[in-house]
Amino acid sequence: MHETPALHELLERQLGLASPEVARILDRALSGHELTIEEGERLFATHGRDLFLVTLVADELRRRAVGDVVTYVVNRNINFTNVCIKRCGFCAFSRGHREEQGYFLPLEEIVRRAREAWELGATEVCIQAGLPPKMDPDLYPTICRAIKAELPEIHIHGFSPEEVVYGALRARTSIEEYLLRLKAAGVGSLPGTSAEILDDTVRQRISPGRITTAQWVEVITTAHRLGIPTTATIMYGHVETDRQRAAHLALIRSIQKETGGFTEFVPLSLVHSEAPMYRKRLLPDLRPGATGEDVVKMHAIARIMLHPYIRNIQVSWVKEGPKLAQWCLNAGANDLGGTLINESISTAAGATYGQLVPPRELRRWIREAGRVPAERTTLYEIRTPLTDEDPPHPLDAAAEHPERFGSYFQLIQDERFAFRKHYRIVLDAIPARAEAGAEKR
Repeated sequence: MHETPALHELLERQLGLASPEVARILDRALSGHELTIEEGERLFATHGRDLFLVTLVADELRRRAVGDVVTYVVNRNINFTNVCIKRCGFCAFSRGHREEQGYFLPLEEIVRRAREAWELGATEVCIQAGLPPKMDPDLYPTICRAIKAELPEIHIHGFSPEEVVYGALRARTSIEEYLLRLKAAGVGSLPGTSAEILDDTVRQRISPGRITTAQWVEVITTAHRLGIPTTATIMYGHVETDRQRAAHLALIRSIQKETGGFTEFVPLSLVHSEAPMYRKRLLPDLRPGATGEDVVKMHAIARIMLHPYIRNIQVSWVKEGPKLAQWCLNAGANDLGGTLINESISTAAGATYGQLVPPRELRRWIREAGRVPAERTTLYEIRTPLTDEDPPHPLDAAAEHPERFGSYFQLIQDERFAFRKHYRIVLDAIPARAEAGAEKR
């Protein structure tokens, strides 16, 4: 074996300069022990050599859990309206129902977008939107039934806990009953968004009127009990403390240990530039989003605290861009999310990394990071062979003409989809569609 004494000496010196407390915590993690909230909080305070060790341990746990494969899903986001009765301080996407830029996609357009995505090789549509006023309680199930009637094999990843609570409220039914309606209509999994920080003191500051931590947990655990898998998220980089970040991860871990229903954990850093609470200086201690160091820490510590219960840690290219996303693949992450096609929410907030990345580009990023790319389904079944060859994909060619998909900024100016013109028509049509759907069943 070729010895490299200079390198060994350097590593020993670096390790010797690391904090003994951090080294002890990381040794516990590598030995299979669950970290406490206090230990997670300590890791969030690391810098320099200590942070370097955190990323090394996260990378090792990633390798143990999933090996060197990095996955992605070919999907399309369909954010069918930006009109919302709630005005969260971090959300630059939402509009009031009287605003000129409010839009609502007719059912036919939603189905058209889903069909176009399927024809271009997508396996998933992600359905999320604002909470429109006086919503018909059958709106969400109607959307799902219409998509499934035309595309029975496509996976509907739809409706956050916030939307589920709103739908159940409008339907005057329980969370469980409403989730059963969504499942019967074709929902295959729920996005675990609207989590933000699962601490009500933070939630009341950045999004008063949003669902509580207990409501988020109720929707998620009920979905898992009913056989509906979900993702889990965190939105960080605003007013939360290191302890609140660590407590959020510990809560996600405890739910997963109980239900096993999370498919992935997705850290989402705040895109601050257009967020109302930032532009209007509503919170004196608000940070301008996460730093690069924060992003690396979050992915690494998520891997460490959630291991081995949640296998997949996703890094968002929309939030972080390709360069930082690649680096997070060396700090615990093993998934790059989706192609998206129409990303609206982060774009509205000021994200500048585009609304679509085709499979060919995602695979290039993964290979440049020294890893093995693979397309997956929503539920993490591998769809492509693990070879050095990139299989041709129809979305690659379509992405050379992104204008065919339209942009978010075009959408909010498009009179064809103006909320004030179409929303009442859609609501009036839902009872008839619901009856037709019932007859088919």
